[in-house]
Amino acid sequence: MSDPQHDSQHIAKHLKVYITVFVALLIGTVLTVAMYYQHFESVAVTVAIALIIATVKASLVAGFFMHLVSERKPIYAILLFTAFFFAGLMGLLIWSMHDNPDLTQSLQTAPPAAAAPAQHVP
Repeated sequence: MSDPQHDSQHIAKHLKVYITVFVALLIGTVLTVAMYYQHFESVAVTVAIALIIATVKASLVAGFFMHLVSERKPIYAILLFTAFFFAGLMGLLIWSMHDNPDLTQSLQTAPPAAAAPAQHVP
């Protein structure tokens, strides 16, 4: 008896999906390289577009090559919690960016000038 998991039609279907994902990743790579040469008015727009392209490519790799598309709900729950805590930590980092303790120097100002080096006597 033939195994339905190894049937030629089943393999051809998966091969078609893998080739489609591979072509989509190639297109994403071409878009990423094109973003390097494209200059927008704002750096934020450039970064946002690059992050969207990277997120789509990472989703394709995780979903199809790592077989997360067919996984159960706990995998998605763990992924959701990870994204939630990552966003929270990044938000805390941005929120505390200008919060310096008293009696400390900010790194955003120029450091004090260094003293002149001592004369070297041989």
